[in-house]
Formats: sequence, structure tokens, C-alpha cells
Amino acid sequence: MEIGSFLLGLCVFFHFYGSVSAEATCKLKAKFNLSGYKNVEKKKVVIGGMFPVHKRIASTDGNTSRLPVSSGCEGFNFRTFRWTQTMLFAINEINDRKDLLPNTNLGYVIYDSCFTISKAVEGTLTYLTGQDEAVPNYRCGTGAPLAALVGAGGSDLSIATARILGLYHFPQVGHYCSTCSALESKFQFPTFLRTIPNDKHQSTAIAQLVLHFGWTWVGTIAADDDYGKYGIKDFKEQVEEAGVCISFSETLPKVSSPEAIQRIVQTVVEATAKIIVVFSSDVDLSPLITELLRHNVTNRTWIASEAWVTSALINEPGVSSLLGGTIGFGVKRAEIPGLERHLLDLDPYDDPLTEEFWETVCFFKLTNGRGGNTSIMRGVPNGLCTGSESLAQLNNTYTDVSQLRITYSVYKAVYAVAHALHNLEHCVEGQGPFNGNDCANITNFEPWQLMYYLKNVHYKVPNTGEEVFFNEGDVEGFYDIINWQFNHNGEISYVTVGHYNASAAPEDRMTIMNDSIVWNNDILKPPRSVCSENCRPGTRKGIRQGEPVCCFDCIPCADGEISNVTDARECILCSEDDWSNEAHDACIPKIIEFLDFGEPLGITLIAISAFGALVTIAVGVVLVVNIGTPLVKANDALLSFSLLFSLVVTFLCSIVFLGEPQDWSCMTSQVALALGFALCLSSIMGGHIFTVLLLLCVCVCVCVCVCAIACTVWLIILPPHRVKNTSAQNIKIILECDEGSVVFICCIFAYDILLALVAFIFAFISRKLEDHISEGKSMTFGMLVFFIVWISFVPAYLSTRGKFMVAVQIFAILASSFGLLTCIFLPKCYVLLVKPERNTEEVMRPRTKPRDGSSTGTSASLATTATEVTTTASTSIDD
Repeated sequence: MEIGSFLLGLCVFFHFYGSVSAEATCKLKAKFNLSGYKNVEKKKVVIGGMFPVHKRIASTDGNTSRLPVSSGCEGFNFRTFRWTQTMLFAINEINDRKDLLPNTNLGYVIYDSCFTISKAVEGTLTYLTGQDEAVPNYRCGTGAPLAALVGAGGSDLSIATARILGLYHFPQVGHYCSTCSALESKFQFPTFLRTIPNDKHQSTAIAQLVLHFGWTWVGTIAADDDYGKYGIKDFKEQVEEAGVCISFSETLPKVSSPEAIQRIVQTVVEATAKIIVVFSSDVDLSPLITELLRHNVTNRTWIASEAWVTSALINEPGVSSLLGGTIGFGVKRAEIPGLERHLLDLDPYDDPLTEEFWETVCFFKLTNGRGGNTSIMRGVPNGLCTGSESLAQLNNTYTDVSQLRITYSVYKAVYAVAHALHNLEHCVEGQGPFNGNDCANITNFEPWQLMYYLKNVHYKVPNTGEEVFFNEGDVEGFYDIINWQFNHNGEISYVTVGHYNASAAPEDRMTIMNDSIVWNNDILKPPRSVCSENCRPGTRKGIRQGEPVCCFDCIPCADGEISNVTDARECILCSEDDWSNEAHDACIPKIIEFLDFGEPLGITLIAISAFGALVTIAVGVVLVVNIGTPLVKANDALLSFSLLFSLVVTFLCSIVFLGEPQDWSCMTSQVALALGFALCLSSIMGGHIFTVLLLLCVCVCVCVCVCAIACTVWLIILPPHRVKNTSAQNIKIILECDEGSVVFICCIFAYDILLALVAFIFAFISRKLEDHISEGKSMTFGMLVFFIVWISFVPAYLSTRGKFMVAVQIFAILASSFGLLTCIFLPKCYVLLVKPERNTEEVMRPRTKPRDGSSTGTSASLATTATEVTTTASTSIDD
């Protein structure tokens, strides 16, 4: 400020007094070309306003050979012109009131920003200087002080003006798209306030809407300005954190660019995302909508930001096929009594801007729904206007007061400045907020003094009763959720289907009536927008390399794994006792498998075992009945009965292998089998070695006791027990017996094998003791069958699983038992029961073979033969 004063003073000095070498002068570098409204005569305080009445600045030829002039504007915007008139209406309404600024008559200076930053800056500098020249360090104008600026329009324009106005602590109350979250920074924009919610609330609201309907594949389009960039940025951060993917992100050009628009159209056409979020003004979006209609793009649902959600600028003929079902967020709506009459009572000759409006109304042609061209002003011959026509028949966004949302925001902004001025004017001396409790003078106050009252203003809006106050320069984030619904004539209705209140608890912020929404193409259910369909239970997501996480393949869970939720990231492994069902969406108990008594195989084995035991007992009964006959005497009854008893044990112990394994059954079956075969084999072995009954009993007892002791130690240290085998088969739990100790069971059954080998050797040697009933041969064949069965058992046992392993083991026990029973006792029973005439002493007596003089006999009569030979020899000696 001091440097500026010094320079200006220096200019004046040289202008009047000259210098030694040349005359120094002050030059005016620029004169602005601004249009708008101005009424400052005889006004105590002036309120500034800035609205984008035109859509763009007019292009220039770029000629630098002549004095450049400030560009004019083109593209009249009826919607923003209504906002301008709303500010005028509000100021007139305030001037007519007796309870608000009763002693102050408000004036106004309103400029057209042309939706362009350069024009907004021009207007800002003009406000500060009080004239059309850009000398911002001085206010050279006379008259009433300028109170505050209402404007300037979009976020880009407001940011540009706020940076300049903030340097001078000049209050600014934003509206219309001045929602960018960057404007909340009081460090950068200390004097900026707004009556429209901060975009951070809107971004959160749109994010919650997307999540509410389960959309995970979304495209975004943003204007190339701070409003679009910050809004989409906040939206993306929130939805991506929640797992939503962005299909594409496009930026609308601020300057006309058919190539860029065509590229965006191509992206929209090729994209698989059916939901498109648009943060843009209606002016920036309009060229894209026109091109999308030309390409007949349908089947998209558009999510609208508040800047275009109720705009008629993009409501072109045939737009219902493209934008039908659009859903978006609009700021608070209200009725403003008297505004419609004010809008219709314009005098076309009042000022150049209104005259331009009137000319645009008269000569602008609009294609109606039937495809013909009609004048907007009905009853006007040849499209000419006289200025006396009624605007009541004008059917466009200017006269449409059914959706006063941004308009209402402008209305509130003017009243906010008025109430702040009222509080400033009615300050009580000595109780003021400034140094020494001073008050400011309403006819000569500083901008920073009014800023104090604006920050602390709290008032009720006329007619609506809404309470307005600023919280760090912002108002509460309240939105109506609006749905675009078209009738059969293509006429649009903006239907409120819900609300969003940022100040409520998180779970209560959004209220939406799903059944009231009409979606695109009149479908009743919300559209789906996903890169990949949901993975059903039983599958998991498989991320595609190089693609967003929302694009995935559904991979079936492996056997034994499940997923019981939609879109599972991983499959869950079932527990050891469970297995996955066919759909892989639940773990079910595995099939419990064991060889049951009641199943056909079990019944068969029981029957065979019982039959074997009964046959064995029957053989024993036959031998008992014929105990005194030569055949039974000649074959050692003790050996026969010990064999029969051991065979009964082996037949019956096979039954213990059946049924659900228990610890006791595991121990009983293995021990009984080992002892049974030990008794059987030791009896066969002892019968061939010892001829004396006592020695035979001792041999059998010793062999059996050795096995019994080993089994007892086994049962004490590491006994067999029941186990659940979950590894043999995936879908089954096999209940089986665990041997406890492999060493013990190998030792015990190796001992049985040793007994079997010894018994076989002696049986094989005794096979040549020929008589009519050769017991040696019978036992040799029986042992051969025993070995064949158990040698065959090993590969068969190892190649089976589950209950069939038990069945193979039982078959081996039964087969070996039947082999021994048949080979050893069938010949005897045949003679006793079928050929009793052969059961005589003569037949049983051993016969000598004349060829070699050797005599042979049965193994059982070997001792008798030896005795007879000894007796004969003694008699001969005596003689």
C-alpha cells in the first residue's frame, strides 16, 4: 500500500513540476468492458453481485496492431439471468421492509462474469477501484461504500475473485457452484463465505448413493475446473476405499473442443460401466449431452451434481432416452413469493442487459416435441417484438420457478449481507466488537468490519423460516435426492426421492425411497454396474493381472474348501472331520466308514465265521464220539483237540474285527488272533516233535506263554486303540485300529510265522510215514494253504482302503482257518463218518515196504512202531 502511494505521488509530482530530462506521466493500462446493473445514486450502502449471465466470452481475431479492448460476452443464459433478477428482487424487498435496515437504502452493482475467470477478475478489480480502471490499491469512486460481493458463480470464478478480495479483507458470499472444498481454507480465502453446501458433503453423499445401490464399476466425468476436479477427487477417494472401481475418468473442456467431446463420447460408448458420475456445470456439460444424443447413447444411469441436476439448459428434445432415470443431489428448494411476478414484469428498455434478454427471447427458436419450429413468444408476428408482450407465455428456464434451489441460495446470500449490515448499523456505542468496544459507521465502514458481522450472522429466511448461520464460512450440508422422470410426451419432472443431511448421525444421513425411483428405460430395479458379476458361494475371486480389483474371475473352491459368502476373497479350509459339499458352500461331516455288522458284507463274514466255528465244534464232537476208535487213538487226541480249540478261537476272533472299532475291540481282536494262531501252530509243531504227552503239553504251553507275555507287554506299554483316519480318503473318516507299536506287532506275528515255519518243516518231513491215513501229508497241505493265504494277503491288504482292509484281513483269517481245518480233519471225518469199515487196527497198522526193507507209519504211530521193533529184537536174542 505504501509503495503504491509513493508511486502515485511520484507520478503527480512529475506531472505538475516536470523533470530535468523528460516529463513523467501516469498511464491507464486497461479499461474494462463490463455489462450488468448499477444503482448507486443516493444509496447509503452498495452490495456487489457477479453472475455468469453469458456462457462464454466472444472470440477475438487476435490482431495486435491496434489497441486491444476487453472481450465481450455471448451465449445468453436464461437460468443465470433469473439469478441476477433474484438479487435485484431481494434488494428491492429489503428496501421495502421496515424491520430490516429501516434507515438504509441499499444500492447494487452487478456484473456479468461470462462464466470466465478473466471477466470475473475484471469485475473484482472494478469493485475495488469504484471505476472501470484497474487501480486496485485505491478506491477512486465516490458515493456509498461497497459492502460485500455476492458471487461470482462457479468455484473457479469464486476462487479467482476470493484470492483478490481476501487481500483487502473484502467480504464475499458465494452461491451457484461455489461449492469446491478448496474454498473452505480460511488461510487462502479468509473472507469467503457461502450459502451453498461444501462439496465435501456432496462427494460423500454421492459416494453413499453408489454404495447404497451396490454399484462397483463407475465412470466419472468432471469439468476442467476446481469444482469438477475437487468434487471428483473427494468422491473417488471415498468409493475406492470402499472397494468401488473407477472404469474411466474424463474431463470436460472449458473451451469448445469438438475433438475432446468426441473422445469422451467414444469412452462412454465403449465403457462397460452403466453408472456415470458427473461433477460439472450445465454450461460445460451441454456440448457433451448434445453429442451423446447424436450418437443415440442409452442404457446409462447418470449421477448429477447439484450444478446441473435441475438445469433446463441440457433438457433438449429427445433427452429422455439419454438422461431418463438420472438421479442427483440438489440444494434446498423453496418458494419465493413475489419473485415470479418480478420476473414477468421486466421493462425491456431499462438497461442494455435486459434489452438483450428481450431480444434473445424474441428471436430464439425452439424445436418442440413434434419436431416443428415455434417461437418462444406466442402471438408474436414474424418473430418480432414490440416490448409490450407478456412474458407469462414464455416457457423456458427463466420463468420456471418450480425448482428454486440455486435461486434460493442467491436469495439467502443477499439476506445474509443485509442482516450483517443491520447488525453493524444497530451496534450500541461502547458495546461494539472493535478496539475499545467501538462500533462501525454504516456510511463509512471498512470491509473487515462488515466481515466480523457476516461471520457471526444468524437469521431466519423470510417465508421459509430456515435458520442460516455460517460455521467457518459454510452452511449445513443438506440435499434433496432428485430423480429425473419423463412422461410419454417427453416432459420432465424433478421428483424428490430422498434426502441427505450431513449433520445427522452417519447411519441416518441418507434417506431414500427406492420404490419411488424411475430408472433409465423405465426398469423397476436399480441397474447393475459391475466389471465382473458377483462370485457365488462356492467360488472365490481371482484377480486379473493388470486390471482393477473389481475385475476378477470366479474360481471354484478346491475339494475340502468352501466359501459361504458372495465375493469371497479366499476359500475356507474345512476341519479334519468335515468335507465340502458338492456346491462347495458348506462343510458337512465326513462319511464315517467301518465294516458294520448290519451291512451285507458284515453279515456274510459273521455267517462264515459262525459256520467255521460250528463246523470246528462239530468235528470235535465227532472225535469225542469216536474217541476209542483206532483212528482217533492213532492220531493223538490231544493234538487234535488243541488244534480244534485254536481254530474256534481264530474263527470267532474274526467277528471282533467287525463293527465300529473301540479300544477294547482293537486290543481283543489283535491279541486273540495272535494267541489263537500261536496255539494252533505250536500244537502242530509240538505234535511232530514230542511223542510223550507231557512234553507235548509243555511245548504248547511254552510257545503260547511266550506269545501271551509279549501281548501283555504290548497291551501295557503301547496298546492298540481306535483312530480316525482322515488322510486315506478325502470325503471319509475311516474308523480303524491303530496297532500302537509297530515293533510289538511285528515281533508277535513274526513269532507266529516262526512257529508256522517250524511246524511246516516237521510236517513236511513226516509226510513219508505212509499209512492209510497220512496225518503228515494232511498237515503239510494245511500249512501250504496257510502260507499261500497269508502271502496273498499282504498285497491285497496294502492295495485296499477303509473297511475293505478289514474285510481282506478277516477273509485271510477265515481262509487260513478253513484251510487247516479242511486239510487236517476232513480225511479223518471222512473215514469216521463215511468209511467206518476202514477204522480198524489192521488198516491203521503201519506197513513195511519190501523193496528197501524200510517201514513207515503215520506220525502219530511212530512211537508204537519203534516199540514193536525193540520188543522183537529182544525176543530174538533170548531165543
